[in-house]
Amino acid sequence: MGHWWYRNIVEPGKLPLLLALASFVLTFLVTRTVTRLIRAGRGPFRNITPGGVHIHHVVPGVVLMVIGGFIGLAGARRGFGTGVAAVLFGMGVGLVLDEFALILHLDDVYWTEEGTKSVEIVILTVALVALILGGFLPFGVNELSPDEETDRFTVVRTVAVNFLFAVIALIKGKGRIAVIGVFVPFVALFGAVRLARPHSLWARRFYRTRPKARARARVRAYRHDRRWSALRRRVGDFIGGAPSR
Repeated sequence: MGHWWYRNIVEPGKLPLLLALASFVLTFLVTRTVTRLIRAGRGPFRNITPGGVHIHHVVPGVVLMVIGGFIGLAGARRGFGTGVAAVLFGMGVGLVLDEFALILHLDDVYWTEEGTKSVEIVILTVALVALILGGFLPFGVNELSPDEETDRFTVVRTVAVNFLFAVIALIKGKGRIAVIGVFVPFVALFGAVRLARPHSLWARRFYRTRPKARARARVRAYRHDRRWSALRRRVGDFIGGAPSR
């Protein structure tokens, strides 16, 4: 276990990233627990409203991100300071992304349907950072052999092809697949070759004169949403709390 830890975490310099991820997840979970207690009127926790102004936790989150980011940039060498910076930065990210929907809508939508986007972006961020910790690099560059790594054309071709798959998946309205496909190219390829979402840019451009393709896209989107939306909602409600009716 010690050998694996040194070879996969310490030696590649991934310890600060692991600390940031751990502090990010822990901060998010603690924050959600506190906000749910405040919502239910339990415990000693209350909203912070000095002078009648509701201070959202995105504010201290931004402060922690700034402090942690600048400490990390100032400490070029690995050490205790880098670890502290990683923890502060992870805590700040946890607080900020917990109110991602508020930043997106510029409104207090924390307990509304729109507020569930915060939970979705947190889950996606955790997944992407976990892929990086697992050794996945963008656009499949890490899958090249030692001989191929010396061939710049091969590297450029690999990046370009995988980037194209991700872009096509995004244009087809499959944002989550496109983002994950940046790190796992096969996922982006899967999204690129399948039917586009009915209201995507791809569908509006290429299915305009193909009524059968439009109908198939609508049917497939309906079946997909019916199958997975309920599950996604239950997971999101379990993690972040159900929105207000």
